[in-house]
Amino acid sequence: MEYRDVLIVGAGIAGLRTLYSLRKAGFDAQVLEASDEIGGVWNHNRYPGARCDVESFDYSYSFSKELEQEWVWSERYPTQPEILRYLNHVADRFDLRRDITINARVEAADYNEESATWTLTLHDGRKASSRYLVLCLGQLSAPKMPNYPGQDRFKGETIVSAMWPRREIDFTGKRVGIIGTGSSGMQMTPVIAQIAERVTVFQRTANFSVPAANAPLTEEEDRAVKADYEARREMTRNSPTGLGFQPGKKKTLEVSDEEREEAFEKAYHRLGFGFALTYPDILLDKDANRVASDFLRRKMGERVEDPEVREKLMPVTHGFGTRRPTVDSGYFEAFNRDNVDLADIREHPIEAFTETGIRTSQKHYPLDFVIFATGFDALTGALLKPRIAGRGGVTLKEKWAAGPITNMGLGTAGFPNLLIVGGPGSPTVLSNVMVSTELQVDWMTELLSHLRDAGVREIEVTREAEAAWNRHVAERVNETLYMTAQSFYNGGEVEGKPKVFMPYSGGVRHYRRLLEQCAADDYVGFALRSTPLATQPETQDAD
Repeated sequence: MEYRDVLIVGAGIAGLRTLYSLRKAGFDAQVLEASDEIGGVWNHNRYPGARCDVESFDYSYSFSKELEQEWVWSERYPTQPEILRYLNHVADRFDLRRDITINARVEAADYNEESATWTLTLHDGRKASSRYLVLCLGQLSAPKMPNYPGQDRFKGETIVSAMWPRREIDFTGKRVGIIGTGSSGMQMTPVIAQIAERVTVFQRTANFSVPAANAPLTEEEDRAVKADYEARREMTRNSPTGLGFQPGKKKTLEVSDEEREEAFEKAYHRLGFGFALTYPDILLDKDANRVASDFLRRKMGERVEDPEVREKLMPVTHGFGTRRPTVDSGYFEAFNRDNVDLADIREHPIEAFTETGIRTSQKHYPLDFVIFATGFDALTGALLKPRIAGRGGVTLKEKWAAGPITNMGLGTAGFPNLLIVGGPGSPTVLSNVMVSTELQVDWMTELLSHLRDAGVREIEVTREAEAAWNRHVAERVNETLYMTAQSFYNGGEVEGKPKVFMPYSGGVRHYRRLLEQCAADDYVGFALRSTPLATQPETQDAD
């Protein structure tokens, strides 16, 4: 493969945006994509009911006014097929495919300290090299692979939701087990329940959810948004979550019960994730969170007829929002169907798979299909899959053995000319990822343009900067309730993973201001070198 200015790994939302922006800025860039199609998470998560939990108008690129005006979304919350069509449209409309290589899984990346370049080794032995390496591997793109006793004995079919087969799967007349009650499990359950003979949901942790209130978008709604799209974009950029919602001024317990109930009801039936911003202290104060959690339990409970099932579906191990909540369409109502069962595997754990199903400590469930909706090795899983070696051959896996450490989620010391979009230490999964992605990509594009113009050959995060940022991330999360629960935010969902909080909880708006300040201060926290450190005299202060 040819030498490029920049190699980008991953052709999902972040990779496509990075390629567009860098190419427009005059860089010779190439994307390497492991799959045979673009789309990232929306290419792989093709399970029934797969849908985004951010509104269509906001889960879209903002770099082209023409694109904004010409694309017409069909629903308030877009489905996986529609998002994938959108991403393919973007790739075609802006001629991105000529610089995307598919079927190019990166196995290793090695930094050459003398030349200040990266060399990538692909799964088939091909090599690619560049000055800069940008990782766009996604936050929720490394599925956790389950390993239950006897799993290989099962004669039926097992499917991982995040690696859904492209062939049509007919559940008609079949007995289906779904393990997991995160977004994927909650989305697929009501859809599969309408087709299958019987569905059994294996629940370890009951989860909070807010109704999606999804509906087809009308021509009037489409025209209204497009008439002043920029104002809507500004609202998302200047909101804490990138969703455009601003928290109320009064705190949860400062208002009357009647006023709070009215506000909660309004948010519950319209705002989706925005429910968390009904009041500014819901994720900060235990008493405020308890009140919000109690309201949601009551509302979720009203949707379930059987009192025993209702009790088991109520989340009691954590407060609302401390684990990632979901936005659902008919999940709780699915348990009112005669063909849907709930298996509480916290109370009665799965003991083993059998040839014909799953045996818990309580009973045996005969099954034809088992679907693993068991989540992801979030934020670091995809980044640590390839062997990425920086200075002295130290790998990223070794560097992050005690947990990821970055400067603003953008890079890590010891790995020069390496940038990360959506990395740990950035708002990522606590925000509208589209807004966070575009924010980071635009900043990186300006950074690389500055380096080119200034004759800089090597850029590297300083150890002082990453240590300071890690402290800041910890300080901000300690202001919240996020660490009161085990979640993929803090590594609690993967056995053996360091238990540290990974995303930045300071909000999109504040994060943007910090990026702007970093650039204004000549990219403080990054060492910029016109000659690589390895070629400088030992007595010279390279930083």
